[in-house]
Amino acid sequence: MAKNNPAQQIFLERRTPAYWRVTINHPPFNIFGPDSIPQLNEVITALEADKELRVVVFESAVPGFFLTHYDFTRDLEESTSMAPGPTGLHPLPDMLVRLSRAPVVSIVSIRGRATGVGSELALASDMRFASREKAILSQWEVGAALVPGGGPMARLPRLMGRGRALEVLLGADDINGDIAERYGYVNRALPDAELDAFVEALAVRIAGFDKEAIAEVKRLVDHASLPPTADIRQEWDAFIASVNRPQGQRKVGELMKLGLQENADVEARLGYYTSTLGR
Repeated sequence: MAKNNPAQQIFLERRTPAYWRVTINHPPFNIFGPDSIPQLNEVITALEADKELRVVVFESAVPGFFLTHYDFTRDLEESTSMAPGPTGLHPLPDMLVRLSRAPVVSIVSIRGRATGVGSELALASDMRFASREKAILSQWEVGAALVPGGGPMARLPRLMGRGRALEVLLGADDINGDIAERYGYVNRALPDAELDAFVEALAVRIAGFDKEAIAEVKRLVDHASLPPTADIRQEWDAFIASVNRPQGQRKVGELMKLGLQENADVEARLGYYTSTLGR
C-alpha cells in the first residue's frame, strides 16, 4: 500500500515554560501509525532537552478516543524498517521508555478509549487519570491472536500484580474507569465533569516545584519500579512476530472486514468484536 501523506496529529502547547500540553488530534479514531512516530518523537526529544519543563499532560481532542491501536492498513515494512531510537529499541517502544525515564513528570488525561498504543502510552507515563464515565482502557491484542508490543507485560504487573495483569492482557476486554482505578491501571477515575480541573490543578502545582528535586525523585522511583529495556525489546519482537503469523493475519483480516478503522461501533466496542472472531 502506498504511503499516506502525513498530516499533523500531535500538537504541542507550551502553556508556561514549566508546563506543556500535548493534544492528540487524528480523527476519527486517533489511530497510531508510522506517520505518528516522528511527531511523537519530536515531543519526547523536546521534553527531554528542555531545562525548565517540569510537567507535561497528554490529552485527546477526538471525542470518544484518547489513543487507539496501531494502523493495520499500512505496510508492516514501513514500521519495521525504521531506524532504532536512542535506546536501541524500535522508535515506538524507544519513545515510551524515554518518556518514563525523562526528568519531567508525564500525566495522561484519559477521556474515551485508550486501546493498544493508547494504553501503552498511558502505562509509560508517570500518572494516569481517567473519566469515570467515558474512559475505556484495554490491551485487546490477544483477542486478535497478537502479542502487545509497547511494554504492557513488563509494566502492568508492576502496577496491579500478576493476576490482574494477566486478566487484562489475556481477557483482552474493555476496562472501564471504575475497574481501572480499583486495579491500579490508573491513579484515579474521576467524574467526567471534574477530570479537566483536577488534572490542570495537579499539573500547575507540580510545575511550581523545583526542577532538580522533581528529576531526582523521578530517577529514584524509576530505579525501583521501571522494567529493564531488554524486557521491552522482547515485547516488540513478539508483537512483530505475531503480526506475521497466519493466525494474527487471519484475525486482523476478520476485524477489518467487520469494519476495524472504519466503523465507529467496531472501534468503540473492540472488546466485544474480538470475542466474535472465529465463531
